[in-house]
Amino acid sequence: MALARVSPPAFSSPFLIHSLLRPFSSPSSVLRPRVTRVPHHRGFAIAAALSQASPLPSADGDGAVMEAPPRPSSRRPWKPTCLYYTQGKCTMLTGHGYNLSNAVYKLNDTLHLEKFNHNLSTDLPVNYSAADKVKSQKLDYFLVLDLEGKVEILEFPVVMIDAQSMEFVDSFHSVWHDTAIPFMEVLQEFEDWIEHHKFWKKEQGGALNSAAFITCGNWDLKTKVPEQCRVSKIKLPSYFMEWINLKDIYLNFYNRRATGMMTMMRELQMPIVGSHHLGIDDAKNIARVVQRMLADGAVMQITAKRQSATGDVKFLFKNRIR
Repeated sequence: MALARVSPPAFSSPFLIHSLLRPFSSPSSVLRPRVTRVPHHRGFAIAAALSQASPLPSADGDGAVMEAPPRPSSRRPWKPTCLYYTQGKCTMLTGHGYNLSNAVYKLNDTLHLEKFNHNLSTDLPVNYSAADKVKSQKLDYFLVLDLEGKVEILEFPVVMIDAQSMEFVDSFHSVWHDTAIPFMEVLQEFEDWIEHHKFWKKEQGGALNSAAFITCGNWDLKTKVPEQCRVSKIKLPSYFMEWINLKDIYLNFYNRRATGMMTMMRELQMPIVGSHHLGIDDAKNIARVVQRMLADGAVMQITAKRQSATGDVKFLFKNRIR
């Protein structure tokens, strides 16, 4: 994952910013996105991570690396996603940032907005002409979650899809680190987000209302989130007690096993968008698989449940990926 943490120095010229951001951009880039100050994150800044394009899937398995972005029929060219934007911190849209000269600032703005995508819906179009098999869903919204990272950094991206129209609705994206952004802070921001969408109320607790998480595997909510809660010494939130494992839905709907997102996309002949193992891009690609499966007539159902924060997980499908 191409995210790095740097201490925010007092920048006096754009050349210092250029040298700091060099590792995060391709050599062909003329100007790189500037480092954005994040005051509420204990004074740390997040160096811009670029959501780059990848190759069409090979037959090497789920770890296959992909290199070329898809060539959609739309006239609008594909662009990597601005990861400042996904976290609500893109200064190019708000007009805030380091105090550089107006000429450089305006040039940076123009090139940045031309180079990077600031609208996730462009990567999640709905093909209504191929949606004649769509079935009614018991839920109204799907929250596609795909955690990424190791011990140092963990990326928390969620892409919201309307269960009935299959359209992209909204997204949540945060990166946390034990010594920079406490996990509790990430959860508070996420709870504000799901409360805003009326999926959950802090005073009431309980499971999500009219929505469910979709993960590609059980690891995210069966293992990683509970593990992170123990490390952060907080109780597992009630909205993480149940989820939909897309691998199990895929197995039972298409009657074939898929070891992960890349296998699904290869079998469905779908090109990847962005970079594999960049969380927000993986969440978008999993959401695209969900859109395709809904169009094919799949019904999304809860596949795993916990009875309590410390209880064992009950798997609801007899035919499932182990």
